[in-house]
Amino acid sequence: MDASGDSLDTGLALFFKAPHSYTGEDVLELQGHGGGFLLNGLLKRLIELGARPARPGEFSERSFLNHKMDLLQAEAVADVIDASSEQAARSAVRTLQGEFSKLIVELAAEITQCRVNVEASIDFSEEDIDYIAEAKVRESLTSLLSQIKTIYSQAQQGALLKEGMNVVIAGKPNAGKSTLLNTLSGREGAIVTDIPGTTRDTLTEEISIDGLPLHIVDTAGLKPSVDLVEQEGVKRALNAIDQADQILLLVDSVDFRGEQTELLDHLKILSVSNELDSDLLNKTTVVISKIDLQKNQLPSIDTVIIEHSKLPLLQLSAQLGSGIDLLLTHLKEVVGFKATEEGSFSARTRHLDALREAEDFLHSALQQLETQGAAELIAEDLRLSQRALGTITGEFTSDDLLGEIFSSFCIGK
Repeated sequence: MDASGDSLDTGLALFFKAPHSYTGEDVLELQGHGGGFLLNGLLKRLIELGARPARPGEFSERSFLNHKMDLLQAEAVADVIDASSEQAARSAVRTLQGEFSKLIVELAAEITQCRVNVEASIDFSEEDIDYIAEAKVRESLTSLLSQIKTIYSQAQQGALLKEGMNVVIAGKPNAGKSTLLNTLSGREGAIVTDIPGTTRDTLTEEISIDGLPLHIVDTAGLKPSVDLVEQEGVKRALNAIDQADQILLLVDSVDFRGEQTELLDHLKILSVSNELDSDLLNKTTVVISKIDLQKNQLPSIDTVIIEHSKLPLLQLSAQLGSGIDLLLTHLKEVVGFKATEEGSFSARTRHLDALREAEDFLHSALQQLETQGAAELIAEDLRLSQRALGTITGEFTSDDLLGEIFSSFCIGK
């Protein structure tokens, strides 16, 4: 009923008694007939009676705070909703069901046992670490490092499934960048002409290869210009290059003679300062385009040495589609993506960062054992490693991080 007693709708009321609800609290769920007018009227009346709209992710946040799920599982709720492929959805469901959490909890438990051995040696030995404890600790640390590497590898696959890879197509004007984007995306999203400088802004297309999301960015041709619009296009292109996971540097085969100095000239345009650094080179693949215009050339993959760095070099024809499969296979290989569902679970960049931090502390503990043998320092490294793992499941998490995580959820969850 509305405030005047007139009927708004008829529907179903479901009451969930705490703790048997999604959030662990008393929850009343009202199911109406739908439609914007009816629902808005119902919401207006509920707010008049004292309710308020939920914040983004508030239901999942309350579920986490009431210990109905850990932080990994809460994040997986959003990952299931946002999954861009069947494989990503299945991986997110595995995390939601607790598979990732179980691995982290088991690893943390083993660190606890290792800490017991170390701290017992502090309490009951006159020396820092006695011979028997040292052997146990060394064995435990070696095993822990092996396990965390395996978990990291699985999490890395999950992060790729969730976040995908940013691939930027760059090069001089008229190198075939927009044609390659259209071929990869399977649609005429970018304007293609014989006039150099047709593309003035960045243009992004989303595709998936074996479940791996690719965010492909076409950019303006890189060249000096007095035109203000072209200058802004180049600026945006260089910004996209800086943020890219992989760069495809297109070089027109018609104008390319295969000389090292010539290739170096193409590479230098990728940097604002025209200086090449190792990070830029490590994420660059040289693509010789338009090989259909050259006689007796076939799609192939090779390497080229530039300033002591080995760069992959591919040849293709985007116009004919020749060499595109080679390129896609190469992109999967450079990020270590394996098209398999076995053992995969959804993960985020923050999970990878925490796993790396935990591994670093375990390495430090092992180094302390091998050199100083100071039990107090080893115990502290183990504590910090365990704390890093705790940030993954939410055992140790700041309010700021929780706010950032749940604010990215949709309102309904």
